[in-house]
Amino acid sequence: LVKTAMTRCIQCTRCVRFVTEIAGVPDIGLISRGEDVEITTYLGKAVASELSANVIDLCPVGALTSKPYAFNARPWELKKTETVDVMDALGSAIRVDVRGPAVLRVLPRVNDEINEEWISDKTRYACDGLGRQRLDRPFVRVGGKLQPATWGEALDAVAARIKASSPERVGVIAGDLQDAESMKAALDLFGGAGIKNLDCRQDGAALGAGPREGWLFNSTIAGIEDADVVLLVGTNPRLEAPVLNARFRKQWLAGKTRFGVIGEAADLTFGYDHLGAGPASLTGLAKSKSDFAKAFKAASKPAIVVGQGALSRPDGAAVLKAAADVAKAFGVVREGWNGWNVLHTAAARVGGLDLGFVPGEGGKSAAEMVRKGALDVLVLLGADEIDLKDTDAFVVYLGTHGDAGAHRADVILPGAAYTEKAGLYVNTEGRVQRGERAAFPKGEAKEDWAILRALSEKVGAALPYDTQDQLRAKLFADHPTFGQIDHAPGSIPTAFDLGALGAAGDVSDAPFASPVKAFHLTNPIARASVTMAECAALASGAAKIAAE
Repeated sequence: LVKTAMTRCIQCTRCVRFVTEIAGVPDIGLISRGEDVEITTYLGKAVASELSANVIDLCPVGALTSKPYAFNARPWELKKTETVDVMDALGSAIRVDVRGPAVLRVLPRVNDEINEEWISDKTRYACDGLGRQRLDRPFVRVGGKLQPATWGEALDAVAARIKASSPERVGVIAGDLQDAESMKAALDLFGGAGIKNLDCRQDGAALGAGPREGWLFNSTIAGIEDADVVLLVGTNPRLEAPVLNARFRKQWLAGKTRFGVIGEAADLTFGYDHLGAGPASLTGLAKSKSDFAKAFKAASKPAIVVGQGALSRPDGAAVLKAAADVAKAFGVVREGWNGWNVLHTAAARVGGLDLGFVPGEGGKSAAEMVRKGALDVLVLLGADEIDLKDTDAFVVYLGTHGDAGAHRADVILPGAAYTEKAGLYVNTEGRVQRGERAAFPKGEAKEDWAILRALSEKVGAALPYDTQDQLRAKLFADHPTFGQIDHAPGSIPTAFDLGALGAAGDVSDAPFASPVKAFHLTNPIARASVTMAECAALASGAAKIAAE
């Protein structure tokens, strides 16, 4: 990811300090002596940090430059667009640089409330996946093979199937990169037709009921620095939100915060008390006599961070209740402080939960929708992280890449990627952020909400808006929180009833595991990226690298 030009280097060692102090992975340093001194990785290994490419931005002389972007363009050729990142749920502030139809690079913008001045390597380098394996025209499956079709033919095929099915036999699953407008249009179209099988939780996370604070990162990303004791449950922030992990390391280095972990004993780049691997350690914490439990009880601002590794299990609702009981026992929510935090991994998840994109009464969840014989028609809004091998429904895929959803689809409706549409995203702390369009959709692809608007016409239930502004006006009227652009609700702490979270039930003994197994391959854009494929091979040990 980083190209070195040592003839420019002034040996200021800013890069060494960043990688050692902020990223917490002491993998580079100065070797040799005198005029032969150079910055390099030790023993020819790659830098094992998810934040490594930030050294490019902080090198004062250009001795470290971006390898994938090298010699691709000059700065004055690029159109620069300020927008937000969707590779994780933090919503880091980024700038997208485009020449013609191609996104050539992504750079961080300073936003002290979220990402400070850093972004992860995936945010920076997955952008080459925006030009590969793209769906740029509609397809309809004829005789077992996908054939190119016109928009009219594709929409007619979908509308005919929807009209021929009863509402309880139609389901919609929203993916992890969807903007709020497309989910609102889907809710208005399908929910208005009496369809109850709606779900934005591909992983089956046990969230969506109770108060909104139940699924937000209430301390706020900047506010978590005020916490003096933090308990991490079923999460590996280094893989799920690397920029947030750097903040945790900063607190730990300053000696301000003590951390406890229930889950995998992973290298998080900061020290912590490992309290156990599974739910038994969580339920037993209130009665524990350990040092950490005493410190947690005595803390003036205790916080708990619950990850998707704890909530997306079959017993997720019971684990959520257990975590809420612990939060109650230790006074995590109190006057002037709300330390209840859920760390999401999907950029679209909080927006979907805020909209109520969850199964209605008697509706099926995402896992139930993909079972054999469950549905006649299954509509996937960019949903690629769910196993579709059992479903025998007619699958409609509205998305951007030839990934899992498109392979199984009977009709493909090509949508716009996050850099190709203006859209609202809600980050893990409930902050509504505006993404802007940097390039135009590929080929015949259209913006997702516009496709659903066209489909509504074919189905005979036209949606009451023709422009994105009209759609946003309806969104703000129906869900006022979406009108509060760039406001983090947790910045004004509100008490809420922790007892309303989760459901009573048995918890299994299985240890918590982070849902992110391969950091570089978590979504269709990243999986289409050559750079991310090389990084993933390196991280897994499948490939070896020589020092440059």
